[in-house]
Parts: sequence; structure tokens; C-alpha cells
Amino acid sequence: MTNRPIVHDLRAPVSTPADGIVSRSIHDDDSCRVVLFSFAAGQQLSDHTAAVPVTIEVVEGEAEIGVAGERIDAAAGTWLHLEADTPHSVVARTPLTLLLTLLKRCA
Repeated sequence: MTNRPIVHDLRAPVSTPADGIVSRSIHDDDSCRVVLFSFAAGQQLSDHTAAVPVTIEVVEGEAEIGVAGERIDAAAGTWLHLEADTPHSVVARTPLTLLLTLLKRCA
């Protein structure tokens, strides 16, 4: 095991189809899983939940994020924490990059 940091460029271009969503797991261990999402403008994820708490960070772009029936206008720099089983959705208003962290084990 090494103590070297894991480094990712979250703003590196992702080849996202004009009508699609791309997701890529960039870290996964016993405590968390981190997934980088890239949305084409107009794409959406309908209401869904996660079995564990999550954080969502908007890296680039603008979106409407639905959380338990509330609409949040989100742009680069927006950060949210959701408890497990909280319904949420995403609508990309522009090309959008999100960082989703699933918190498997919080100590």
C-alpha cells in the first residue's frame, strides 16, 4: 500500500455523445465510491435514490437538481449532501460535469 495521492483532472474533456450521459468510476474503496458524470445539454436522470449517503458537486455547467421534491438551481461550485434514500434527479441545462461520491462507510 502506498501513501501517494490519487490525482484526477475533473475538467479534462470527456467524449460525451450529443444525446447522452457518460459515467466513469474514478475511485472505489471500502469507504467511498467516486463517479464522474458528463451530461450533454438537455439530458436527465429521473428521480432515483441511493442506499448510502451521497455528495454531489457540480464541476462545470448548469443543472436543475431535484431533491425530495425541491428544485435547486446548480452551477459550478454547487455542493450537496443527501442522506441515504433521498429521492433526487438531474436535468442538464448546459453540458454538465458532476462528481458523485457514495459514502459507503462514515466513521
